[in-house]
Amino acid sequence: MNAGAPSLEELIRSSSRALVLGVGGGGDVVGALAAARFLEFCGLEFVLGGLSWERYVYDPVPGPRSLSEVENVRVLHEYAWMANAESRTRTGVYFAEAKMSAAQGKEVLLIDLNGGVSGVVSGLEAAMKEFNTDLLLGLDVGGDSLAQGHEPGLRSPLADSIMLAAFAELEKRGRRTLWGVFGYGSDGELSVDEIEVALGKVAAAGGLLGAWSLTGKTAAELEEVIKTVSTEASAIPVQCFRGALGERKIRSGQRTVKLTPLTALTFFVSASVLYDALSRPAQAVRACASLEAANDALHAMGIKTELDLERERYRKSE
Repeated sequence: MNAGAPSLEELIRSSSRALVLGVGGGGDVVGALAAARFLEFCGLEFVLGGLSWERYVYDPVPGPRSLSEVENVRVLHEYAWMANAESRTRTGVYFAEAKMSAAQGKEVLLIDLNGGVSGVVSGLEAAMKEFNTDLLLGLDVGGDSLAQGHEPGLRSPLADSIMLAAFAELEKRGRRTLWGVFGYGSDGELSVDEIEVALGKVAAAGGLLGAWSLTGKTAAELEEVIKTVSTEASAIPVQCFRGALGERKIRSGQRTVKLTPLTALTFFVSASVLYDALSRPAQAVRACASLEAANDALHAMGIKTELDLERERYRKSE
């Protein structure tokens, strides 16, 4: 193992309270709950979180919402706020995290990406101080955070790249971090083969720390949560745990996902090893202090982002 990557056991045993974030926004907070239950099983308390960025089918306004665009949140920092069951945009869109708050009966963190990597780092440090957490776990549903940037199916690299770069910076500052990939391939972006090759590269660099499957108890809880927290990608692993096989169309028929029992796994990797060994997109946005700067950095690599797609759809709808 890479000397800089502690074992999963060491990370968990040396921690007592975790902040667990869905790093892709929207329904990723459901996958974050699955990872949080694993940590709870290991004896840790947790606080859930996600991003102030809903998929365009729920919030047609492009990009993540800023503090001036939201209602009913408790502000910890300009880029970090606590959502409750009534937290929504000023246009009336309830965040997935607000629905999760209602389901769990407790506040859920919202991180705003508009301040770029530096804004996320500052916001997460404020949240970790507020809740006295000593472990930060980022949970990616689907596996597009494993992208190197050339993959033809890549559609949403911006949020993942900013969050991974922020995690790498926080680890550099001495924070204990962990990265998880839940339901690999379930968002229909990277193929299963691409994800497995990427995981192999991370493993070769000493960054693959372990894996954990959904259990019957956690799957049942997620099934209940999904009734109120809308998600396609986070629902796929649960369905695979119940025996779904083959292929399925998602995103209004625009993408195809492979259904296998292995989709019920969460792979845990070192955020810093993933950043250093594989993630050219995260490396490209590391110094960015705004969402626009990060978007431009990915454009310079020839990468189109979810923000670009949302803006295109918004212009067409006007």
